[in-house]
Amino acid sequence: MNQPLFILHHYEYSPYAEKIRLMFGLTNMTWGSVLSPVQPPRPNLDPLTGGYRRIPVAQLGADIFCDTHLISAEIAALTNDMRVAAVVEEAAADALVKRAEGDVFFCAITRVSPLKLMATLLLRFGPFGMIKFVKDRQGMMKGGTVKPPQGAAAQTLLDDFMRDVDRHLTGKQWLAGETASYADFAVYHPLWLASRVGGLALPDTLANLKSWFARVEAIGAGARQELEAVSAFAAARENEPRELPRDNETTALMNKPVSVAPTDYGRVPVIGVLVAYTPTRIIVARQTDEFGSVHVHFPRAGYEVVAL
Repeated sequence: MNQPLFILHHYEYSPYAEKIRLMFGLTNMTWGSVLSPVQPPRPNLDPLTGGYRRIPVAQLGADIFCDTHLISAEIAALTNDMRVAAVVEEAAADALVKRAEGDVFFCAITRVSPLKLMATLLLRFGPFGMIKFVKDRQGMMKGGTVKPPQGAAAQTLLDDFMRDVDRHLTGKQWLAGETASYADFAVYHPLWLASRVGGLALPDTLANLKSWFARVEAIGAGARQELEAVSAFAAARENEPRELPRDNETTALMNKPVSVAPTDYGRVPVIGVLVAYTPTRIIVARQTDEFGSVHVHFPRAGYEVVAL
C-alpha cells in the first residue's frame, strides 16, 4: 500500500496552524488540507480524535497527531529535515521560543482592543459565529492553569518581546542558525496572530524584526492539496495504525482504559486504551465503528494520563 498523504486539520486563521504550514513550506512538503470549524463541534475531526479540543491536528492514515510539538516531530521524520523539529539548541533563541509559546502568545490576543477584535470576528464569522467563537474561547480557559496577562501588562510584555527579538536579530537573518527553523516559526506565530489577525502594525523602529517577519512569511506553505473530510476518513479506514515505538516505559496503565488531556487549557479528555508510553509520547488506541482502530498520539510534556 502506498504511503498515505500527511493531512492537516486546521482553519486559516489559526496561529498554531500557521506555524505548521510554514514547516511544510520550508521542507517543500506535499500535504493535504482539511479545513475545520474554528470551534467544536468539528465533524471532520472529532470522529478521529475522540473529541480533542485543540487545533491543528495532523493525520497519517490511522495515526492522529495532537499538539504542534508532536506534529513538528512527524514532519521532521517524514522529510528527514531536523530544522523543523521542536529542539532549539541556541540558548538565546530557545529563551525567545519559550516566551513566544507562553505568555507572549496570550498577550498577542489580549493586547488587541476589544472593539477591533469584535470587528475582526464579525467580519470573518458573522454575528452568530462571533458570539459562538467568544464563548468557546472563554470556555477553553476554564479549569486550566493559564492566566493570560491583560491590559497594560499584556502590552508591555508583547512590546518587550518584540524589542528583544529585534535585538537578537542584529546581524542575523534567522533566529537560530543560517536558515529558517522551528525557532523562527514558534516566535513568528504570536506576532502573526497580532499582525495578520489582530491588525496590529509591527513598529517601524524595529527594522530587524520587520524584515525577518517578511522573510518568514515569504516561506509559504509548500504544496497544499485541498481535501474534504471524506478523504481523511477514508485514509483512516483504509490503513492500519503504524507499528508502535519500541522505547515503551513500564506503567501499570499499559493496555488499560485511560483519558488523556492537556494540563494547561482546552482540557477536554480523549478516552482510549493506552498502548504506548515513551519518554516523549503517549499513544492511545480508539476502537471505532467507522474506521476500525485509530491511534491518537500526544506529547508527554504538558499532558496527563488518568486511569478510568
